[in-house]
Amino acid sequence: MSNIAVLDQKTIDKIAAGEVIERPSSVVKELVENAIDAGSTAITVEIKEGGISFIRITDNGCGIKKEEVPLAFLRHSTSKIQSVEDLMTVSSLGFRGEALSSIAAVAQVELISKPAKELLGVRYIIEGSQEKSMEEIGAPDGTTFLIRNLFYNTPARQKFLKSPTTEGNYISELLQRLALSHPNISFKFINNGQIKLHTSGNTNLKDIIYHIYGREISKELLEIQEELGDIKIEGFIGKPVISRGNRNFENYFINGRYVKSNIISKGIEQAYKNFMMQHKYPFTVLHFSIKGELLDINVHPTKMELRFSNKEEIYQFIHDTVYNRLQKRELIPEVEISANKKPENKRISKMKEFIQKQAAIPEPFEKKRLETFKENNLYQKNISISNTDTPVPVVKNNLILETNESSKTTPVIEKESEQLELFDGKLLSKEAKAKHEIIGQVFDTYWIIQYQDKMFIMDQHAAHEKVLYEKTLASLDSKEHASQMISPPILITLSMKEQELLNKYLKIFEKIGFIIESFGGNEFIINGVPSNLFGLLGKDLFIEIIDGLAENLGAATEDVILEKIASMSCKAAVKGNHKYSNLEAQNLIEQLMELENPYHCPHGRPTIISMSKYELEKKFQRIL
Repeated sequence: MSNIAVLDQKTIDKIAAGEVIERPSSVVKELVENAIDAGSTAITVEIKEGGISFIRITDNGCGIKKEEVPLAFLRHSTSKIQSVEDLMTVSSLGFRGEALSSIAAVAQVELISKPAKELLGVRYIIEGSQEKSMEEIGAPDGTTFLIRNLFYNTPARQKFLKSPTTEGNYISELLQRLALSHPNISFKFINNGQIKLHTSGNTNLKDIIYHIYGREISKELLEIQEELGDIKIEGFIGKPVISRGNRNFENYFINGRYVKSNIISKGIEQAYKNFMMQHKYPFTVLHFSIKGELLDINVHPTKMELRFSNKEEIYQFIHDTVYNRLQKRELIPEVEISANKKPENKRISKMKEFIQKQAAIPEPFEKKRLETFKENNLYQKNISISNTDTPVPVVKNNLILETNESSKTTPVIEKESEQLELFDGKLLSKEAKAKHEIIGQVFDTYWIIQYQDKMFIMDQHAAHEKVLYEKTLASLDSKEHASQMISPPILITLSMKEQELLNKYLKIFEKIGFIIESFGGNEFIINGVPSNLFGLLGKDLFIEIIDGLAENLGAATEDVILEKIASMSCKAAVKGNHKYSNLEAQNLIEQLMELENPYHCPHGRPTIISMSKYELEKKFQRIL
């Protein structure tokens, strides 16, 4: 065994750097967060080769005084906190004081900085933690960092980096989150000479969502603004029509910091539970303002996770806020027939692609862009491009890109009417009931209903299973023990493991409405079932519930059993290809009207869709 010895400072620095700087995006994160903490209102990030060979970050913040520049590169040097007590109230994004030291240990770093009150700035070069030079120079207010050849002195680390394209994508995603978390700051991202992101810094969060996620998502947003004591939530959530197969579209920020939190995710996802298909996740951009005393800041270098001192209260507030917002809208998806139009020719498609790219850049069209536009011969009747240097507006459909000399010009979007906002009242309301006109049933599955200037199509199976599911939940909420005796009773045989599960959750089964007794040995009899499922629930469905509990052994709760009831509702509901009478359809509509969320089945599929008279007339070319 080797002798114990203290590591030299060079080795210590490189080990510390490995904890903080994992890849180029780590460098960008640390330096941009410092720029934000310095009070910057405009930040530009430029990279080449995914940031491996070159990163330049420029801000207009407060700058660094000449005498403090060398101190800034020492470990645990920071202006954010002075003592351990400050950790309880820290509001800055960075506070550990390891970023610059860690970056300088594994890269060639050049710093140019000037405070606003100073006549001259300073240029400082440090490579591999070794100072190379420091001199006074003329410089604009603020700070510029140039990071070259990341991991040049630790080739083993460099080998673990991914391709430049992938590393560049990490940086792009990071800057998108930073732009969403700080709408008051103008962010500009340049990758290999191309502008990929440029926000205005005009504080309009919806504009930033449009720039990053596009028009289709930005037009399907619901605004949220709620406050409870020391907690405030504001931002946007997507309508259930916006869903993804992972949590990548769940963006939430606490006091301006992008974090991951099981409490927040669970609150959001549980609120969407009955509005969205299973295994789908919602779109959110939510800002949380929480007093520092209620947070336990994890001092891990990434600072991505926080702990809450009142997590139950926060969970319930998040859940209720999101759920109530979803409940306030009649979320019936509208069919867009125009989406089925014939494919466009390549020339027009190329033109649209060009305009969409330009729309993502909130700055004037420069002469070079105009020349490129003309060289590609991208013309259309309603678009006019001149040979002058004067920018001109480009108009395409409902998107107007205004161009002028301001560097903060942004697209002006003519907002489309949100679904079902063009007429008074809701389809599923008592006021609208008298105006419903049931046209008939098609394919023995779908009911056509006319109401004002829209045609609604109801899926009888999805609607019926929703009614059954909600009735069961309502009986639980009202503490009713609605059971229906059955004759003859259902006889089931259970294994020892299944018997253990049944005994463990017997009280929950009884609360729901089951009446179950032992029949000796491995056999049990079911004398009663929930009244809502009378005549529909059989042996196979009950065994399915038990099987589901076996998959969650040790963690099953009443919610798990209710999930299985949702599955039962699906199987118990009237199926498609079943002839319904008009009276039965009207009765089903009336039952839907009594529900809190009538627009989605227990698995998230829509119960009703709509199609406007306008869309039909367009399809038949009655209007152009």
